[in-house]
Order: sequence, then C-alpha cells, then structure tokens
Amino acid sequence: MELFGTAGIRGDVVSKVTPDLALRVGQATGQDGETFVLGYDGRVTSPALADAMAAGLQSAGARVVRIGRVPTPALAYASQGRHGVMITASHNPPTDNGIKVFADGTEYGDTDETRIEGRIEDGSTPTAWRDWGDTESVDYLDEYRGAVADYAESLGGDPSGLTVAVDCGNGMASVATPQVLRELGADVLATEANVDGTFPGRESKPTPETLSDFREFVAETDADFGFGHDGDADRIVVVDADGDVIHEDTILAMLAEHYTRAAAVSDPVVVTTPNASGRIDERVEAAGGRVERIHLGSLHVGIADVRADATEETEVVFAAEPWKHIHTAFGGWIDGVASAAVLTRLFAEESVADRRAVISERPYEKVSVECPDDAKAETMARLESSLPDAFPEADVSTEYGVRLSFDDGSWTLVRPSGTEPYVRVYAESDDIDALVAETTQAVRDAVGAVSAADA
Repeated sequence: MELFGTAGIRGDVVSKVTPDLALRVGQATGQDGETFVLGYDGRVTSPALADAMAAGLQSAGARVVRIGRVPTPALAYASQGRHGVMITASHNPPTDNGIKVFADGTEYGDTDETRIEGRIEDGSTPTAWRDWGDTESVDYLDEYRGAVADYAESLGGDPSGLTVAVDCGNGMASVATPQVLRELGADVLATEANVDGTFPGRESKPTPETLSDFREFVAETDADFGFGHDGDADRIVVVDADGDVIHEDTILAMLAEHYTRAAAVSDPVVVTTPNASGRIDERVEAAGGRVERIHLGSLHVGIADVRADATEETEVVFAAEPWKHIHTAFGGWIDGVASAAVLTRLFAEESVADRRAVISERPYEKVSVECPDDAKAETMARLESSLPDAFPEADVSTEYGVRLSFDDGSWTLVRPSGTEPYVRVYAESDDIDALVAETTQAVRDAVGAVSAADA
C-alpha cells in the first residue's frame, strides 16, 4: 500500500487523506495500545479528520485523550508513556493534510507502519461494542511550554538582553515559541503569529525565499536574530541580525558541538543524515565526540541503532537533519520550539557571530537530476561503480546512496529521491562548481545508460 512516507502519511484531503482513511488508520492503529493522545494542527480540515481518527481509535478499543490544536512536538511530548496520533501535513500546502503516529514520544518506524498498512489492507473492523474506548479532553499546551522552558534554562545564558524575532507562519508555533521565549526572558517580536490554516502570510514551508519579508523585518528592526517555523512547528530556520539565513548545517554543527562538549560520557554520539555537511563532523570531533549517519527521515532509527550497540560510556547527545532537531535529553521527537529556546539561550551565552566563526562553511549545493522512478535502482547500481572510478582518490560509502569523501573535507552524495522522479546530488567543497558538474554529469550518464538499455 505504501501509505506512509518519510514523515507519516501526507496528501490531498480529497484524493488521499480523507475522513475515511483517517477512520481506517485509527481502527488499525488503535489495536497497538490502550491509550492514545490525539492532537491536530491549524489546518481547516484538521478538526474533522481528528474526529474521524478518534472514532477509529475508539472503535478499536482504545481510550482517546484529546488535546486539541497543538504543535506536533507538544503531541509527541504528551505521548510519552503511551501512544499518540497527530493530524498534520507539516509544511505542505493547505490543500493537504496528514497523519503521524507516535509511541512513547517517538515516531513510528518502518516496521510499525508496515503493520498498520497490513491491517488496513486486510480490512480492520470495530471491536465488540462493549469494548469500545472512551474519550476525554485535556489541555497539555501549558505543560509542554513549561517543560521546554525548564529544559532550556539549564543551558546557555540569560537572554533577557536579547530581542528575538519569530515568524510563526500562521502555524502552530504561534501558540508556543513566542510564549516560551518570553518566559525565558527574551524580548520577542512575533509575526504571522495567529493560527490560520489557509496560511495567508506565506507558504507553510520556511525557506530563504518564503521568509523574504521576515528577513527584511529582522534586518530593519533591532532584533539580534530570528526564527522561522513551518505549519506544525517541528522545523526551524535561523536568520541573523542582517536578515541572512544561516545555513542549516551550520546551526546543526553549533548544536552538535554544544551537546558534545556538555556530555558527561567519554563516547558522545551525534546522529545525522548522509546529506549533512562535513562541518558537523569537524565540530563534533573537535569536541571529543563522533558522528553516525542514518538515511533521511529515520533519525529515531539511527538513535536506536547507536543505543543498541552502546557501552556505559556511549550516549546519543543530539540527532538532526537539516532544519529538524531532536534534543535527546528532552525527548525523542523533532522539536522546533525546543530548538528556538535552546538556541536563544546559547546565543545569550555566546553571540551568533562568535559561534559561527569557528565553523568551516564551505560552499554547499544540491542539484536534482531527472530520473524515472523505475530507473532509480539500476541507475544507483551503475553509480556505485562509475562514481568511484571518476574519483579514485575519494573514500566511498554506499550505505545510504553513494557518498564520496575527500582528504580536504569536501564530499558529494548521490541518492534517489523517495518522493519525486529525481536523483539528488549533494556536494560541499571550496571548488563546488567543478565537483557538482562532474558528479552531476556522472549521474546523467548513468540515467542515460539505463534508459538506452530499456529502449
């Protein structure tokens, strides 16, 4: 069936994520636990889909604790010690919606999602009428905001002298990030800070382009830095005082270095993805830790893998992929609100410029090469030999695509897109144009060879 993608189920509310689907997913998922926390984001379609999900869960025998309209990290927080379901399409357009399932604060993995899909395909039916679950409504938002603030207060410095701008994007950050930062003592300038599921202020996905007005706002005010969020507040983009977006891997490197230096164990580990910059490895290694990589969308799997092989001196201190951070000492979920709070405290202790100064920011580029879905496997098989042949001086890893690493810190990664008909090329190098050109040409040659063979 392949309902689940890299971040739950997402799609158009007319053709895919319908009330009928939410009901069936609820009936299939409700068999996994006695109690489910249920929340939803600010999209126009979310309350109705939440109603359908609640009906499915209860008819499967589960008790449902409804916590209303909340950020996804708040739902994940509330799911600790039980299960949870969030109705959200994250940064997708308002025509879409989606479903994320959690167990004890962690998103469902591939095995769990396959089990749910199998039940749906087999046709889940309600349990006996006497066994249907009950429901109650509980407010967890205040508790979550307080927990984030309490966690952040143990890190960095006092931000009472800082002015922080926050673009909530008419999403769920509106009810969390400004409030938490004010509780920490910062002066907050909030924009698009009302929840509106039509996203009238800008597109829900925060990018340098969609944040253009906000970036001008930060530059023209006395803000020390700014944060932009997506629709459900699990992502975060960081803007400096000049209105420039700080590269996502630079932010990741800052956080990774901090957590590694603060670790009380001799083997601190940071989990990230194959497309993440070598600057992360440099800062983690300088702080006495190591980096482990896992494929995109599977940070929780990477964390579990490290913990399975851990000694008493091993600890996963941080996990992240671009714009999405898991603060493992706080919880096992991606949390943009916690990132805003932690970064604010860290920047209060040491300025953005000073933290950035020690990080090697080589040019970074991502290119998409068209490749039919049915040609991806053979294309990647060819690239496993042709790319190392083109770069014989590189160290090669084929665990998550083909990644080539060079002695000067440069690297390139080639991997198939999981959602679109492309093969992605990522590269970081002082000579970025040459590396991207040669790598991209190798990918085009492989795609062409596969197409010719199939003709």
